[in-house]
Amino acid sequence: MKSISLGTGTAPSVALGLMRIDGMPDDAVRSLVGAARDAGIDFFDHADIYGDTLHGSERRFAEAMRLTPSERGEVTLQTKCGIRQGFFDFSYEHIVSSAEESLRALGTDYLDILLLHRPDALVEPDEVARAFDDLEATGKVRQFGVSNHTPRQIDLLRTSVKQPIVANQLQLSITHAPIIAQGIAANMQGLEQSVVRDGGGIVEYCRINGITIQAWSPLQARFFDGVFLGSERYPELNAVIDRLAASYDVPPIAIATAWITRHPAGMQVVLGTTTAQRVTDAAKGSDIPLTRAEWYELFRAAGHTLP
Repeated sequence: MKSISLGTGTAPSVALGLMRIDGMPDDAVRSLVGAARDAGIDFFDHADIYGDTLHGSERRFAEAMRLTPSERGEVTLQTKCGIRQGFFDFSYEHIVSSAEESLRALGTDYLDILLLHRPDALVEPDEVARAFDDLEATGKVRQFGVSNHTPRQIDLLRTSVKQPIVANQLQLSITHAPIIAQGIAANMQGLEQSVVRDGGGIVEYCRINGITIQAWSPLQARFFDGVFLGSERYPELNAVIDRLAASYDVPPIAIATAWITRHPAGMQVVLGTTTAQRVTDAAKGSDIPLTRAEWYELFRAAGHTLP
């Protein structure tokens, strides 16, 4: 498993997202996490809204795993806050209370990383800064980041927030890649791919500012409309994936992972599967050194324009 830089340390280039574990029995959760650990994944991604109830998946993880203090020290626990029923909330009170509730749900004294989940149009940077300061000073949160944020939204936070923003979790897959594809087609009039949807150069912005991009939904074709692997909608792409998988002697899902981990930004793939074998198979992509020709072939086969 390849390591990447993240904040003050390193992390595996593949993480396990635990959005869908709330209804799983203990054995299934332990099997899923065990497969991740065996593959070199010690980074686990949560959010307060994941689960059938608020903090449900966090609680399910803690109840199933029952980590000892030494085991807790071996893993990185990341969670998110800011999404409420029908609105977004980056108020001081909500950030602090949500983080404290996550601590209780996860059965831990500290969060390794806390992310602001979706941009709050009513954000007051001073309130975010005060919340981060208090959570850091009390040892409840060690590092902070964001999710789904544009460059200027991050800059706005940084007018008050003094802690480094260590991560930005963004949707990215071979087929859902506007944050990469738009730059390749920049200034091409009349081409849908050239439309800027991320506020302008979020990948480059994160690279310049030492912010790790965490790619969520790395197997989704678009916005939660099914996976592209094996899909009849992407015959050319799957033909290329299958050929490369055979060439590298890995499952096709590993090629989907490798397309992201190959990028020099040092991105982290956040898997959302609840199937242990898929975790094992996807993790194999971390160490696949796709060539430039192979990376761009996948890009073209996914339907993106290469001028």
